[in-house]
Amino acid sequence: VQLVESGGGLVQAGGSMRLSCTVSGVIFENYAVAWFRQGSGKEREFVAAISHGGDSIYYGDSVKGRFAISRDNDKMTALLQMSSLKPEDTAFYRCAARPYYYTKNYDTTTDYGFWGQGTQVTVSS
Repeated sequence: VQLVESGGGLVQAGGSMRLSCTVSGVIFENYAVAWFRQGSGKEREFVAAISHGGDSIYYGDSVKGRFAISRDNDKMTALLQMSSLKPEDTAFYRCAARPYYYTKNYDTTTDYGFWGQGTQVTVSS
């Protein structure tokens, strides 16, 4: 199983950026996908999650209204569209996947058995 993130980099505050998480080695439509992030000196934080069918979506409080998660099962890819970025969004972002039968606690790392290597997002002020 492999998860590969792409799309990170440097962006100015107020700008937008899209992260991609491409999954291989599993039947993608059987897996929920989530994004977590960790800033320097901070604890890991839940960003967003989407169920295997895409009908349930969850966001962390700090990104609600600014970030949007989606998925394309044909392309085996989950996307995180980030808008109105703030310097405090600067972090290392990782996507994670777990089987569809885990239906609770989307915002914790529990049960996410597969992780990508991550991508750095830096928002300059």
